[in-house]
Amino acid sequence: MKNIAVIGTGYVGLVSGAGISDFGHNVVCADIDKNKIKHLQNGEIPIYEPGLHELVNRNVQSARLLFSSDVNKSIEDADVIFIAVGTPEGENGASDLTAVLEVARAIGKNLNSYKVICTKSTVPIGTGAEISKIINETSNNSIEFDYVSNPEFLREGSAVKDFLWPDRVIIGASNVRAFDIMKNVYRPLYINETPVIQTTIETAELIKYASNAFLSVKISYMNEIANMCDEIGADVHVVSKAMGIDGRISPKFLHPGPGFGGSCFPKDTKALVSMAEKFGTNLNVVESAIAANQLQKERMVKKLFKLLNNDVKGKTIAILGLAFKAQTDDVRESPSINIINALINNGANVKAFDPAANDNMKKLFEDLDTYMSWEETVKDADCVVIMTEWNEFRGINLSKLKELVKHPNLLDCRNILKIDDLEKQGFNYDNVGRKKR
Repeated sequence: MKNIAVIGTGYVGLVSGAGISDFGHNVVCADIDKNKIKHLQNGEIPIYEPGLHELVNRNVQSARLLFSSDVNKSIEDADVIFIAVGTPEGENGASDLTAVLEVARAIGKNLNSYKVICTKSTVPIGTGAEISKIINETSNNSIEFDYVSNPEFLREGSAVKDFLWPDRVIIGASNVRAFDIMKNVYRPLYINETPVIQTTIETAELIKYASNAFLSVKISYMNEIANMCDEIGADVHVVSKAMGIDGRISPKFLHPGPGFGGSCFPKDTKALVSMAEKFGTNLNVVESAIAANQLQKERMVKKLFKLLNNDVKGKTIAILGLAFKAQTDDVRESPSINIINALINNGANVKAFDPAANDNMKKLFEDLDTYMSWEETVKDADCVVIMTEWNEFRGINLSKLKELVKHPNLLDCRNILKIDDLEKQGFNYDNVGRKKR
């Protein structure tokens, strides 16, 4: 059993800290944001993530998980320190490492015994060397430490499951001692024969970016195939199913939609391209995926305007889904933002509803009219747009929907409604890559 400090109580830090405490370790999740810590100490979880509240409560009640705003003491008392602060997009797409390097300085100033310093945050290649240099410069050089890169692969909406039952654990370490300590941190997973991959620090740093960029490319490719299906009258669902049966391709991430968003894919693809430029290499495929994703978001706007004969001024548009995907309240880079902006700028009235993300979208659009159910949202609407694949939208009663709206126009950007049912109800509709009957 180790004493663990997780610095940063955002999405990655909170899920990781709670998950590690569930493995039997004593964990302190520390943050300089005293207000956030106060809420956590009161049992208030700041993000929507299925299963997280239960995971946190279970380990708080077992006294394995604590929250503290005293970062310095948390560092002093720990055997292993996880850096899990944000790395937002900076200039020219590069990652902003301000918070990460500030934590490194705090670790150096409070390094009082041998510790393993582990980065969970997604950081560019070479960050490990920079963190180690800062710690050495700000600490007593006679005190040993080891640095490890341990990237996270958490999907928003299933992060708890991903942490407790991961596909693999990546540990980039420079020596066996540090690797063995980290292997002990993840002992329950190691016993269950979860693949634990030992590699160099630089390789571990790249694996995270390479994985996210590949998935982004796959999404963008499938969206472009869907757009081609639109033009030739093919059905992208049949195309993707046939592709996914091929074991070399797999069916995952072959679902077309309005473009990817969230906290990872947009930021990480740009950061990887920026790193490639720094090292004198090209990532033309990733650059194309970034461009294709932006075009896909714009294409959804064009589809909506075309559905309404390019006349949205004064019309009431109901947006169902604000988060970038279901099972999260994250609206960062959400395709809904593009739709809402375009509608507002062209004089439309926007009504919106998301089961979890209303408040977060209101931070971007203060005057946005949000509602607490899809029924309230679509009432008297001239058009309904489905932007997020929440289950309650999948189960919409189309006859009831038609009764509530002013005009039966519908854009299904997630392809979650049956075309036959839309036809029977007499909807004027469009989707992504599925031919009309």
